[in-house]
Amino acid sequence: MKDINITTILLMIFIPFVFVTAIIPIVKKIAEHVGALDIPDKRKVHNKPMPRLGGLGIYAGFLLGYIIFGIHTTIMNSILIGSFVLIITGIIDDIKPLKASHKLVGQILAALIVVFYGGLLLKDVSFFGIYINFGIWAYPITILFILGCINCLNLIDGLDGLAGGISSIFFLTIGIIAYCQGRTGLSVILTFIMFGSTLGFLVHNFNPAKIFMGDSGSMFLGFIIAVITLLGFKSIITSSIIIPLCILIVPILDTICAIIRRKLKGESIGTPDKSHFHHQLLRKNCSVKTTVLIIYLITALFSAASIIWLLVDHQIGYTIYGILMIALMIFVFKTDILFSKKARCEKKNGKNK
Repeated sequence: MKDINITTILLMIFIPFVFVTAIIPIVKKIAEHVGALDIPDKRKVHNKPMPRLGGLGIYAGFLLGYIIFGIHTTIMNSILIGSFVLIITGIIDDIKPLKASHKLVGQILAALIVVFYGGLLLKDVSFFGIYINFGIWAYPITILFILGCINCLNLIDGLDGLAGGISSIFFLTIGIIAYCQGRTGLSVILTFIMFGSTLGFLVHNFNPAKIFMGDSGSMFLGFIIAVITLLGFKSIITSSIIIPLCILIVPILDTICAIIRRKLKGESIGTPDKSHFHHQLLRKNCSVKTTVLIIYLITALFSAASIIWLLVDHQIGYTIYGILMIALMIFVFKTDILFSKKARCEKKNGKNK
């Protein structure tokens, strides 16, 4: 493929952006017609039924962008098939919620398609002078990586514009790095198409939201993020793992804390609760909009550190990473994101009696 110039990049962003912005009101009406509504309950922040098929609009923007700018390959075929499986699974769940195990089946099937049909594999990693070749274990590791990305985005999707904004920052960061390194190919095309599509959705999803992306959107975004990571950075192994993990630090940290928190309570890791990262900020009297903007800022700072680390100076990048991680760890241990401080105090007081 020829080099992608700035005009082509802008078109890759602009066309899906305009299309998704225009089509979301139609998707909203479809969601209301078929009953794909997010009904408020004690765990949720919103207080009125909200349509939640927004992922369908993002997916439509992705398809339009691919038709105009895409490259026809076996890998792309696998991405199209895998994403279609997830979208169908998500649409069904948005209309009538599925069990977590049933959604997991769809997620695994999508991952299997890109791994075995598309041949997309995380074969090895190299960091801090250590090289590991996964060999036959590359298959389950890649599948787990894809599932991890899907569910990280799915879990963080709890406030207006949160998952869409984090995804947009990811796509923009990867796009900047790709452009500065003069990269071309499928991963670059998907990155800019998805950036435009996600921004178009955010026009209607940022607080106060008119529509939610639903599982159809969060699972699809997580899947595409995993695919772009595996596609675009497999030739530079360190950045293929470190940079996406750092950009997605909030949803990854939130997922890890949720698993630990629920295990400590003896609950299933799929049990919903109100102790996620964004819930902790809301408890500190932050508004929904302020909470989302704070998480945007954290994500943007990690993204800036990633750009500096890769394109400017490793040492400066490591320093910024370290400072940001220390700040995040302080936040974790000063909140109830891992375990309830109230419960700990009651347990301690009970022992002292």
